[in-house]
Amino acid sequence: MSEPILSIQHLCKRYGDATVVSDLSFDIAPGECLGVIGPNGAGKTTTIRMCLGLTAPDAGSVTTFGLQMPRDALAIKARLGVVSQLDTLDPDFSCAENLLVYGRYFGMKDAQIRARIPSLLEFASLTAKANAKPGELSGGMKRRLSLARALVNDPRLLLLDEPTTGLDPQARHLMWERLQLLLQQGKSILLTTHFMDEAERLCHRLIVVDHGKKIAEGAPRDLIAQYLEPDVVEVFGSGAQALADAPLNALAARVEVSGETVFFYTADAKPLLLAMVSYPQLRTLHRPANLEDLFLKLTGRQIREEA
Repeated sequence: MSEPILSIQHLCKRYGDATVVSDLSFDIAPGECLGVIGPNGAGKTTTIRMCLGLTAPDAGSVTTFGLQMPRDALAIKARLGVVSQLDTLDPDFSCAENLLVYGRYFGMKDAQIRARIPSLLEFASLTAKANAKPGELSGGMKRRLSLARALVNDPRLLLLDEPTTGLDPQARHLMWERLQLLLQQGKSILLTTHFMDEAERLCHRLIVVDHGKKIAEGAPRDLIAQYLEPDVVEVFGSGAQALADAPLNALAARVEVSGETVFFYTADAKPLLLAMVSYPQLRTLHRPANLEDLFLKLTGRQIREEA
């Protein structure tokens, strides 16, 4: 086994009486994408901040490239790439200038940065926008420019905090394509996301966190197989909720209600689908269990407010 590129051991963070991160441990191997998923306030962003040395842990350790954070913060940050939730592009500079100025923070010479700018803009599909300022870009273009900027120092590890939030489906798919290319190049990625399809598509391994604690860990498909029945039948429409208390329950291993939709989780959907013929006024969707089902089972369906 190769040495982890990032190792988090027994990390804890408290604010007053609130424990935001509690005894959290995980590793990232070279070339691996590790996803961190959990509800709002689960401690994902705080964990990222501790990895970056922006927030001091109350206990535990962060080891990156064999170096200790925060003791070796400067040496670690020189080899990291970061895309935060919020847009931190400089609105007064063009796309090319944003890359140039950001590269200077790493002590890179202008000639070295300028030599990298064309390939970075091409990677982000922004070659035609080299002289445009961020205010002239779409949301998807801004996120791609943020990713290109994070690559200016050719980092071995990328920390991406919800990098596709607010993007339309086309922009998200393009961003996913670019992240896949980075993984193919051997880079490692720590990714937080609320998009379960994004986590399943990009991540080799996931950890699920809730109330600051790790509650599950594994490959996406392995977690689904471990915690869920293989088939899901969704029933929705006027009167669907009544089915939650109907004899149909005996045909499913587990039944959940969310809004006007009833979810039947089962190892064999055929008997349930046959029974639904008697309810032509309702709509039925039969599908395999997915990562969203796992997320909701482990963390609940109750809406969480932003922490």
